[in-house]
Amino acid sequence: MHHASIRTADIHRAIAFYEQLGFAVCERFTAGITLACWMEGLGGRIELIQIPEPRPAPDAFGDEHYVGYYHLSFDLTDTVTNLPTWLSNLQQGFAEASSKNPEALQPLKILLEPTQQMIGSRVYEVAFIADSDGLPLEFLRVLSNQ
Repeated sequence: MHHASIRTADIHRAIAFYEQLGFAVCERFTAGITLACWMEGLGGRIELIQIPEPRPAPDAFGDEHYVGYYHLSFDLTDTVTNLPTWLSNLQQGFAEASSKNPEALQPLKILLEPTQQMIGSRVYEVAFIADSDGLPLEFLRVLSNQ
């Protein structure tokens, strides 16, 4: 896959959010009359597109009847040894950055604290957070193979 595209109400807030996750802007451009960029990090590439006159996104995480793309998922198995500690450090980093510049960055919203989940023959550690527009992002680690 080349990239996943995310429409955002405020590209500058979205960039600040994804930078906290370890992404970096690799290309800035315009898409029609609006600002856009590609960011790379966590083993992938995303495209952020600022939407003029945005409407709130549907609650993909909380609405069990929502149909459509649900979330992006990032595998931290090779980069993180403990998902709860990683998430706690991330939350602290967001809190510090938010207190310094509340216009650019809000405190981290955790949708699901790290929990174990059996998927097929593997046990995963899974957590969800919301991005700057409230869209769900999943972070997981493989704990064991059965």
